[in-house]
Amino acid sequence: MGSTLKNSGLVGLGALAGVAFSMQFSALAQKPVEQGMPLEELRQLSDAYDLIKTDYVEAVPDKKLLTDALTGMVASLDPHSAYLDKKAYRDLREGTQGKFVGLGIEIAQSEEGYIKIVAPIEDSPAWRAGIKAGDLITRINNEAIQNLGIDEAIKKMRGEPLTKVTLTLLRKDVALPLVMTITRQEIIQKSVKGKIVEPGYAWLRISQFQKPTVDDMAARLSALYQQDPALKGLVLDLRNDPGGLLQGAIGVSAAFLPRGVEIVSTNGQLANSRQSYLGKPEYYTLQGDGDVLARLPAALKTVPMVVLVNTGSASASEIVAGALQDYKRAVILGSQTFGKGSVQTIKPLGGDTAVKLTTARYYTPHGRSIQARGIIPDFLVDENADGDGLNGFRMREADLEKHLSNDRDKESAASTREQLDAQRRLLAIERKRKPLEYGSADDFQLAQALNHLKGLPVQLAKPAKDPAAEAPAAPAPAKKRK
Repeated sequence: MGSTLKNSGLVGLGALAGVAFSMQFSALAQKPVEQGMPLEELRQLSDAYDLIKTDYVEAVPDKKLLTDALTGMVASLDPHSAYLDKKAYRDLREGTQGKFVGLGIEIAQSEEGYIKIVAPIEDSPAWRAGIKAGDLITRINNEAIQNLGIDEAIKKMRGEPLTKVTLTLLRKDVALPLVMTITRQEIIQKSVKGKIVEPGYAWLRISQFQKPTVDDMAARLSALYQQDPALKGLVLDLRNDPGGLLQGAIGVSAAFLPRGVEIVSTNGQLANSRQSYLGKPEYYTLQGDGDVLARLPAALKTVPMVVLVNTGSASASEIVAGALQDYKRAVILGSQTFGKGSVQTIKPLGGDTAVKLTTARYYTPHGRSIQARGIIPDFLVDENADGDGLNGFRMREADLEKHLSNDRDKESAASTREQLDAQRRLLAIERKRKPLEYGSADDFQLAQALNHLKGLPVQLAKPAKDPAAEAPAAPAPAKKRK
């Protein structure tokens, strides 16, 4: 089992220019084909191929036709299965290392259709060039990018190390556009950060589960306890954490749970996809430095905890939240999570290409399926005091076309027309709100988490009715920890 796990993980979503993707490698055995190939359909495919080659308005390369056929066949299964060409396969592998070649900026789409800088990564090329949060990218290499999608913008900003890219930026209170030429470099992305937010209370954020995550988490927790040995409460922040390596989820969970308990299980068509993953070193050790969790303060097993989640919390972060919730080790606070509870296995095809194929579902220790449902917080708390901000407008797994169903629960009904109309009325307002910096003094959900740890009232989310007509709910009391 140990050797199998060293090559396993979860597929995550990215949000950086030079995005770090995550993946699931697996030693699952190939299932033999039990019946013959559908000859009639294969004949039709061959006929269509010949027809395109002979009759289409212009010549189409063989490679394009075959690659597109592969892409369409796999993508038709579900939103997370995909054919990976050489570049996509390389990007996927690089993401697990916490490294990528790019500029080092976290980005989002702006209301004007440009690319907004959420934050530059410290000591990255973008940070050294003077790019600031709130800047708008209007051109990349002098090419206008208004209404260009995030993924396409990322492709334009990625490249080989030491190559250059020129950005044209708009900055508030600066009259003329700024033009910056930046050299791409390998970016080492730190997925863990934390601090003492006030005496006795610590905040630990994990932005993605990568190979160094468990080691980095252990180092950060040790530093926090050294800074304040008498911690009375810990907030684990998994908001907008899109997932990553399975070992990271197991290791983070194991740091706070009794040794050896089940963290997550999987079930699928293959016999080897039916597995149980435990909080033991052989299930989470990746770096080869032994059991880094063994050196953590014993108080971590009992310190009162709150886990912050939102709609952007997916995959591996849902595994952590689900395990800590099932064992009643932590209170979950925030918004219902994304609901990506499926396992993707990478099957190399040769020629540096591969297929990413959904092979199983994930289940919490108590047998709850995460798929298309996610984790429902113990305390539903909006992102802001007056509403859930842009978080309330995000798509979840259940909204994706051809998503895998939840085999242990009924899926939520689709949003009504009235709810969608109300959401549209608020979307324009929410887009103008200043981007939230997690862990800051303005972090409303963090403040509510601290209130809970102190036994103070928590302001819960308002009922899910017409959001344009709802007033903020009155503060509700939280249970005191004994």
